[in-house]
Amino acid sequence: MGIATVPPPVKLFIAEMFDASVDHREVQSVLAQKFGGIDATLGPITFNFTEYYKDEMGDDLKKMYLTFEPLIQRDALAAIKIFTNDIERRYRSNGGRRLNLDPGYLAPDKLVLASTKDFYHRVYLSQGIFAEVTLHYRKGSYRYFSWTYPDYKEPSFLEFLEGARAGYMKEVRNPSR
Repeated sequence: MGIATVPPPVKLFIAEMFDASVDHREVQSVLAQKFGGIDATLGPITFNFTEYYKDEMGDDLKKMYLTFEPLIQRDALAAIKIFTNDIERRYRSNGGRRLNLDPGYLAPDKLVLASTKDFYHRVYLSQGIFAEVTLHYRKGSYRYFSWTYPDYKEPSFLEFLEGARAGYMKEVRNPSR
């Protein structure tokens, strides 16, 4: 029989997709006020990996990837997703989103994302929020699954994530730095 233990804290990750009407710096300021300083960013990059968001958000979208300085407990992910959904609602226009925030966390062995949508590869957390392992880390690099979003397979994103993971691993190994 295993003994239940609380796993170590993880690095908060948020992907921020937005159209030209959104001041992404303002959004990041709100996120930093809630979660602490942003310690790494990638982007903004042009988001042209899928047309999934086109009808709702248009086709001139940008995306940024952020990690935050303070580590979080894994069980905070559902509440974080609810908070980011509230921010998205503030930026709605004409019935559609102008901003999409996808929070998750970086652990030593995986990147986990939160979602409001259930699917066979997602696990229910609480409050209507599910989680999926989007990438896993094995033998020195990130590897993806059939369900991994196309932009999360991009070399520049994987390089960003590996850098964030390296910083996180140093912090976990030496928390008093």
